[in-house]
Amino acid sequence: MRDTEKVKLIADKFALIRGELSKVIVGQESVIKQLLTALFARGHSLIVGVPGLAKTMMVSSLAQALDLKFSRIQFTPDLMPSDIAGTDVIEENVSSGRKNFRFIKGPVFANIILADEINRTPPKTQAALLEAMQEHQITAAGKTYKLDEPFFVIGTQNPIEQEGTYPLPEAQLDRFFTQINIYYPTEIEEREIVLRTTSPENAKLKTVISGDEIRDIQEFVRKIPVPSSALEYAVNLVKMSRHPDGDPEIIKWLSWGAGPRASQSLVLAGKINAALDGRFSVEAGDVKAVAYPVLRHRLIVNFSAEAEGISTDDIIKNMLERAPEK
Repeated sequence: MRDTEKVKLIADKFALIRGELSKVIVGQESVIKQLLTALFARGHSLIVGVPGLAKTMMVSSLAQALDLKFSRIQFTPDLMPSDIAGTDVIEENVSSGRKNFRFIKGPVFANIILADEINRTPPKTQAALLEAMQEHQITAAGKTYKLDEPFFVIGTQNPIEQEGTYPLPEAQLDRFFTQINIYYPTEIEEREIVLRTTSPENAKLKTVISGDEIRDIQEFVRKIPVPSSALEYAVNLVKMSRHPDGDPEIIKWLSWGAGPRASQSLVLAGKINAALDGRFSVEAGDVKAVAYPVLRHRLIVNFSAEAEGISTDDIIKNMLERAPEK
């Protein structure tokens, strides 16, 4: 199969997935596209949104459409690393009377993990999940257990309730490929949501893509070429946020800018954005399209920005307006 045909197949699969999810999810098309971008990049996503916006339903429905094993972990202050990864238990052989240890796999042994309210558990447990995200494996009692592929973690955070939480450190936030913000639906969308959820009908989702096909896409998208102009645009965009050589109009609002992982993520996400649109070429517009979810959790605003009510999205908007395009 030629590369152009492969890209068209990816775009067709994306349309099928979006069509299936529209049976249960009203609107949120950009959120679905951002989730699939992270999945095809072998990355992980952080979803930030107030309660009641169907975050759990969206993720579980996505797992159904993708024919992947889904696991939801509710993060609480008393959650331990073994509650996520699994633990060794002692078993006794009835016939011989001998005892031995057997490893019981935890909920992290799935393809799509919903880490609900990840900032409600202490750093020790957060670190256990982040290790699995980075290494795609779990170590328990000196043994290493590989996690199933594809492995996709989606963490959620509630932006309006911070009491009793353990915010993720900046270095750990950087491990997430994207941060996806979910907002309230429009009035028309909310009417449709209420109509669907108060009727007796339950939509049945069909599986439209397999795990093997997802792994194939993950391999293929990295082969999409990036012209020097798009590559330079992504690198320059990130450099604008760094002290001391960044853009003065940008760094005045930041205590810390984005690192090299941001540049890597912009280019890879740009490749996937082009593929989802059916193109085997990356343009600066593809980098622009993914800038918000890739950069918003990697920029650390300073006191001046907080005092002025300047958000990371405001800063990214200013960066995109000021970044030179060739």
